Amino acid sequence: MAKEPVTPVPAATILLVRDGADGLEVFMVERHHQIDFATGALVFPGGKVDDADYAAGIRARCEGAGDLDDDALALRVGGIREAFEECGVLLAHDAGGTGLVSGDRLESLEHYREKLVKNELGMLDMLEAENLVLVLDNLVHFAHWITPPMVPKRFDTHFFIIEAPADHIAVHDGHESVDSVWIKPSKVIEEADAGRRTVIFPTRMNVMKLGKSASVADAVAAAQSSKIVTVLPEMGKGDQGPFLKIPEEAGYDVSIQLLSEMKGA
Repeated sequence: MAKEPVTPVPAATILLVRDGADGLEVFMVERHHQIDFATGALVFPGGKVDDADYAAGIRARCEGAGDLDDDALALRVGGIREAFEECGVLLAHDAGGTGLVSGDRLESLEHYREKLVKNELGMLDMLEAENLVLVLDNLVHFAHWITPPMVPKRFDTHFFIIEAPADHIAVHDGHESVDSVWIKPSKVIEEADAGRRTVIFPTRMNVMKLGKSASVADAVAAAQSSKIVTVLPEMGKGDQGPFLKIPEEAGYDVSIQLLSEMKGA
């Protein structure tokens, strides 16, 4: 009897982007080699949504929640939390304030990162203790991918793009990620094709999609004007061998990818 597919776990990923000296750059981290998903891969900061991201009082500590339902809100809270945990960037400001917390204020919050990673407290605990409000307004929905049914560990992942705060120094956490880099999208593909980086299929597709934009403004505008089409890759087999197929209307240059041509994956 066929085994029932595993239910995908809700997850959120953040594309932190900036305008570098040579064009658009995105912040990426290298997954720890002892992590059981995407081991050693170059990925965007992110992870699964925690129960604490649904905390009853979290909505009152979010700016820009608007008409978001509880699931959509928790996805954004989880994405912001993961970005803080994994790279030390926090999309929040002091209650009654504007913009985002300063670099100095952020440094005073550094000790919360490890506690959040270890689930010793939830995001709401930190927000209340420090009288902070999460800023959701600038999070722009970029993509939505679901891991195929035949994979034993599945995620239902929403990708969000945002311009990186200028005075927040993004750096990997040393736990789930062991290295980090600001990198041009074209460079990611070049290094993956050369075998110098491991880049899993969804990451590769979204890096390529991001690479269509020349600047942060272009990338954010493109995301704002695009319709989000859910991508659930399908496995197939043709004359040239096994392949993955994704919807053409999802806005990627590739809709059929031969597994034999997936370098660096």
